[in-house]
Amino acid sequence: MRSMRVHELSEDISVLRMDEVTLPPPGPGEVRLRLKACSVNFPDILMVQGKYQFKPELPFAPGMEGAGIVAEVGPGVTSLKVGDEVVAGLRIGGFAEEAIASAEACRPIPRGMDFVHAAAYPAAYLTAYVALVIRGNLRAGETLLVHGSTGGVGMAAVDIGKLWGATVIATSASDEKLKVVKARGADHVLNVTTGFREEVKALTGGRGADVVYDPVGGDVFDESVRCIAWNGRLLVIGFTSGRIPNISVNMPLIKGFSVIGVRAGEYGRRDPEAGRRNIEAVDRLAAEGKIVPYVCATFPLDRAVDAMRLLQERKAVGKVVITMD
Repeated sequence: MRSMRVHELSEDISVLRMDEVTLPPPGPGEVRLRLKACSVNFPDILMVQGKYQFKPELPFAPGMEGAGIVAEVGPGVTSLKVGDEVVAGLRIGGFAEEAIASAEACRPIPRGMDFVHAAAYPAAYLTAYVALVIRGNLRAGETLLVHGSTGGVGMAAVDIGKLWGATVIATSASDEKLKVVKARGADHVLNVTTGFREEVKALTGGRGADVVYDPVGGDVFDESVRCIAWNGRLLVIGFTSGRIPNISVNMPLIKGFSVIGVRAGEYGRRDPEAGRRNIEAVDRLAAEGKIVPYVCATFPLDRAVDAMRLLQERKAVGKVVITMD
C-alpha cells in the first residue's frame, strides 16, 4: 500500500515522499484499516519538523485521525469485525492507504456522517470539549473569547461554546474567514490585526471574557491577559503563532484568573475512564447532528504536502482532509 512518510526531520515539510509499504498483520487488540480519509492537524506539521512533544521514530507517516473500513482484525478483537466503518485515533500513520490501529481507538462513524467529515471531527471537537466543558467549566451566560476561530480547533470551540449557551466572541486575522465563523453562529467577530482587548471590554460591559480559548499563543495570549474577567479561565491549547508566551504571576493574582493547560489526548491517557466519557460525549453530539465540522478542502494522498501547506500558510478555514480514493 502507499504511504506518505517522513525519512528525515526538516523545517521544509516537502521532505514527505510516497513509499510502498507492507504493513505487518494486526497484533492482539489491533485492527488493520483500509483508510478512506485522514484529517490534517497542526501537530502533523510540527512532527515533520521535530517540534512536537511526541517524537515518533523515523520513518513515519503523519496523520493523527482517520476514517475507514476494518479490513482485518487481530487476535482477541471482538468489538469490531471486517467491514465495519469506523473513525480511528492514530497519533501517526494516517497519511496512508492502510493503517494499524488499536481496536480501543476505533469507534463507529456517527450515523449520517461520511468518511471525510468523520475524519475531521474527533480531535478538534474533543479538544474543544475537554477545554471548555471539563477544564474550563464553561457555563451558560458566560462570555467565551475564541482565538484562532477560523481553524479546526477554533471552529469546534465556537460550536461547543454556542451549544453550552455562551456568548461567543471569535477572533482571526482575516475578515473573509470570519464571515464563515459568523455564519456558523458566533455572536461577535473581531479582526485581531490591530488588537482586540478594548473591543472585548466594550462587548462585555468592561468585565472582560470569562473564558479565553487560545490555540495561538504569542501576542494573542499577552493581550488576552489584559481583557479577561475576574475569576476567568485562560485555556492554553497551543502556540500556532510560533511564540510560547510568558506571564508574570502577579497578573493572575491581581485579576483572580486561572491559566489552564489543555491536552485532550493526554487527559485521556492519564485517566482512561474519563477519556472514554469525553469521547462518548463528543460522539453523541456528532450522532445527534449537533456538531458538523467545516471542511474547506480535500486533497488526494499524493498531494498531502499541499494539504499541510494550506494549514502552514494560514489559508485553511476549518478542516483540511486527505482522501484515499
